[in-house]
Amino acid sequence: MKYSYAYHTRSRFADGVCSFAPNLEREAVAFDAPLRDPLRFREAISALHDVVVSDHRFKPRDKSEYESWKNDAGQRQRAIATAARDQARAEYAAAQNVTVPREIEKQYEHAKAEYWQARDKYSRYLQQHDQELFRLLLPCDPVITVAEDVVFFECFSADESSYGCLRVDRSQAFGRCESLKLGTTNVDYSWELFHQFQSLRSYRDTRFILDPDGFTVNTSGPAAAYREGKIDLPDGWLRGLMQVQGAMTLPMRKLTLGRDAVYALLAWLRRHKAARSPRALRFELLPGAPALVLEPWGTRIPVHAHDWVTAACEPIRIWGRQRLLALARLLPLAESIDVHLLGTGLPSFWVVNMGPMRLTLGLSGWTTNDWTRGSALDLLAAPVAAAPAVVQHIAAILQEKRAADFAHIARHSLVDDGQVAAALKHLAHTGQVIFDLPHGLYRWRQIMSQAVGESEMGPENAEQTASRSLLLRDKGKIESSTPGANGTLLFTGKVESKPVELLLDAEGTIRRGKCLCGHHKKAGLRAGPCRHLLVLRALAQAGTSPSPETAAAWYQRLTHFAGK
Repeated sequence: MKYSYAYHTRSRFADGVCSFAPNLEREAVAFDAPLRDPLRFREAISALHDVVVSDHRFKPRDKSEYESWKNDAGQRQRAIATAARDQARAEYAAAQNVTVPREIEKQYEHAKAEYWQARDKYSRYLQQHDQELFRLLLPCDPVITVAEDVVFFECFSADESSYGCLRVDRSQAFGRCESLKLGTTNVDYSWELFHQFQSLRSYRDTRFILDPDGFTVNTSGPAAAYREGKIDLPDGWLRGLMQVQGAMTLPMRKLTLGRDAVYALLAWLRRHKAARSPRALRFELLPGAPALVLEPWGTRIPVHAHDWVTAACEPIRIWGRQRLLALARLLPLAESIDVHLLGTGLPSFWVVNMGPMRLTLGLSGWTTNDWTRGSALDLLAAPVAAAPAVVQHIAAILQEKRAADFAHIARHSLVDDGQVAAALKHLAHTGQVIFDLPHGLYRWRQIMSQAVGESEMGPENAEQTASRSLLLRDKGKIESSTPGANGTLLFTGKVESKPVELLLDAEGTIRRGKCLCGHHKKAGLRAGPCRHLLVLRALAQAGTSPSPETAAAWYQRLTHFAGK
């Protein structure tokens, strides 16, 4: 998807004034007010910046010097071999009086592969040695929204696995606002501005300005007055951002951690490195003795919090825990940390409460299993789509009120809770609504200047698409089903003549699977279930359900898990 931006100037911080330059391609947004606690804002916005530039994908060791020497030696040898080969070809051509074919297609493919390898290598080099230039290659600038009660920033990480949202309470964190225009826009955020933020001090007055002058500039002026451009958003970046918005609208189990527990967790992760799997963070949900368990060491971190767990339930595991180190900078300011869990291997959301400011860190199930390829996110989708009329009606309610809780929306929409939840998830997935976890409100916020459709978000998961095709062609069958402990069911069958084995829990989540296809052999479930496992699960759910699940039953199942 092509994304357009135009900034009248660069965001800057000078003489105690923090001035953000908004995107002229978006709606006009303005805000001008003094900042009451610059230190809290400095630490919070810096942590958000750490989320933007974070990339926890596997990075091989830097062997550039060795590779340079090896390439030089190889080039000398290849030059000698090439000269001898060319001479032999010339002698052969002269003797036979024919033209020797040059294998153009093979050379082209080889050159293309070398180009993309060099491009990826250069991107990694810039990330380590030239952060300013690397910052220009990031997909999109942060999004800022000015609402009636809060100002919040949103960002998505470079590896498409982490989401950050900083919410600042206007009445407590800011003074009297001189200029106000509600709305959402992108803001220019450079490394230079990040470094300037580090000079914020409590003994100096600081003013926060979302520059309103950028929208009154004469568009017929010289082109040099603008910084315009179009970037091609990567496949999956936008889809991932939309999926996190949809996941946030669903009921989740909320846990409250003290600062001591999070400190112990981060300190252990910083000092230890797991040499083998599993590398999960396990939540032991036991009444009276809740704990966090770090695998594979089995280290238990007790949690001293009241009302943390009211009833025992199955442990919940999440992966990609190294991304939590982005919260380390906020621990001195944190009053408590709320964790919202969707289930094992599903997204989790960590909300750091810092008085008038709250930072929400959203993590996908695995670091390399980002929002786009989320293996179990399809389990959270509503079984039926909300009626277009219901979606439009709820959108109109939020456009008028700007922010509302679920009860208010359900009361004015005159449909059951399942339909309301499905409609809100659809609006969030298209970038028009965001769920404010700390306040429990749905807010009207358009991430793009228009609603985002499936065509703009890039291709769907290839395994999910292929599984639908196999189901339509009736390429799968269940051979046996065996009940297990805790309501689990073990299914065996064949899909495309391949033997498949699948273990589902009572909620329909894939706990274990076996398949002989290349996708499963390469990564198991870490990169999501293969098309054959998805087909067997679909057949299993159709066979175990006496009737198709309704939106009301789907919403009731999720609220039951959340303990609401």
